Amino acid sequence: MSKNLKPQKGIITLNGEDIDKIPLKRFARELAIVHQHNTAPGDLKVEKLISYGRIAHANGLKRDRNEDERCINFALEATGIEKFRKKRIANLSGGERQRVWIAMALAQNTKILLLDEMTTYLDIKHQIETLRLIKRLNREYHITIIMVLHDINQAAYYSDRIVAMKEGRIIKYGEPKEVITTETIKETYGLELAIEKFNNRRFVITV
Repeated sequence: MSKNLKPQKGIITLNGEDIDKIPLKRFARELAIVHQHNTAPGDLKVEKLISYGRIAHANGLKRDRNEDERCINFALEATGIEKFRKKRIANLSGGERQRVWIAMALAQNTKILLLDEMTTYLDIKHQIETLRLIKRLNREYHITIIMVLHDINQAAYYSDRIVAMKEGRIIKYGEPKEVITTETIKETYGLELAIEKFNNRRFVITV
């Protein structure tokens, strides 16, 4: 979906168009990506890093500075990191850095956001804060979120739809209550784990 790999068969479409035929710059105006591993010079300031999300909208040497500023301010506000605007990346915690990368993606001003294991390496506090942020971006700003998560219960709680996969094959797709079953867990992971209900949601007992 991110154009990093070609499908082994068939095509992937975005708004009815084969993404393989969409120029990269135009593709970046439709869809933003936050990868699992992100690096930036430690002395780079937050505002500057977020501004790189506007590159896809540059037309040669021409830039709409007002639009750039509006999108950067929106990204800072939406992710709650306005106070970090002038801070250097090296002075941020892991959770704060993750918000900066999400903000850079938001500055692209797309309606689709791909997130690859964005809670990896974060402590539980920052995991929950990041997931709540992602849900708010979906609910308040109507951004379609497609994310990879390895925590089954987090996926069940924060997602509207789940795709359970094993070795590149789709095992089950649907609402959390349809996917989170003992049968699906066993087929996906080869484990028999109990499923419990809490507040009308299904959770996997992983111990």
